[in-house]
Amino acid sequence: MKSRLLVLILVLGFLTSCGGQTVLPSQAPGPIQTPQTPQTAQNTQTALFADGTFTVGMECAYPPYNWAQKDDSNGAVLVANLAGVYANGYDVQFAKQIALANGWALEIYAAAWENLIPAVQAGTVDAVIAGQAMTSARMDEVDMIGPYYYAAVVCLTTADSRYAGAKTVSDLSGGRCTAQSDTIWYDTCLSQIKNVQLQEAAGDLTELTAALAAGTVDFICTDMPTALTILHQTPDLVLLDFTGSGDDFQFASEEERVETVNLGISVAKGNAPLADAIRTALAGMDRSDFDAMMREAVSFQP
Repeated sequence: MKSRLLVLILVLGFLTSCGGQTVLPSQAPGPIQTPQTPQTAQNTQTALFADGTFTVGMECAYPPYNWAQKDDSNGAVLVANLAGVYANGYDVQFAKQIALANGWALEIYAAAWENLIPAVQAGTVDAVIAGQAMTSARMDEVDMIGPYYYAAVVCLTTADSRYAGAKTVSDLSGGRCTAQSDTIWYDTCLSQIKNVQLQEAAGDLTELTAALAAGTVDFICTDMPTALTILHQTPDLVLLDFTGSGDDFQFASEEERVETVNLGISVAKGNAPLADAIRTALAGMDRSDFDAMMREAVSFQP
């Protein structure tokens, strides 16, 4: 088992360093250029419907939500501002669903994380679909529609662990564990376990999986998409999801819980026509649909 985990560590390290399968450093996108003519609230709202194209911004470097690849396999979409590069992942497939439901063409633009909100505010892109949590701070800057995914907090352990059969958080009592640093998983969730032996936080995903591979922890804590990615590479690990058990990880407030597990789609403030069109597309989908789409994206992730 440990040898398979070590292979996973190398794979994840490559993805982390490259941000995807085929985008070289010289190809990495810079800021999306803002229009020469400032966008008003009115022309930002009507621009989409004038050309019938749904322009979506994302990093194209955040699997399984979105990534870059060299061809259109598995339904990938050409990236408008990166020559010869295609985007795929959960966010791309979700954008395709919205475009299809409304009869729009779809266009993907790649940008660094910090440039995504400014791009939608400027009207350079119609929306951002990029694994953004629906935080109150973010919703001060843009309008958010969703959730379009519920990123539940889960744990992973090895099949031979005494915690492999855990059904509730209480069943993890006394375990050695860790999570990535500066996350709610490490700072808030793991400390709720009785008699927990909290180990040093992992600096990144490679360190997190290395701790499990080395046996220095009994289980690790992360979000569902990350766990699914790990499981796709190492299926003999065990997923511990306590959602709906009545004994799950708790949050200080409903607002904190929502901001942790709910992901939304960003549009410009006041862009009601687009927001309503996206809500209509989402109306026929529920959590089971989101989970199925995420599992499919993980299955063909580079």
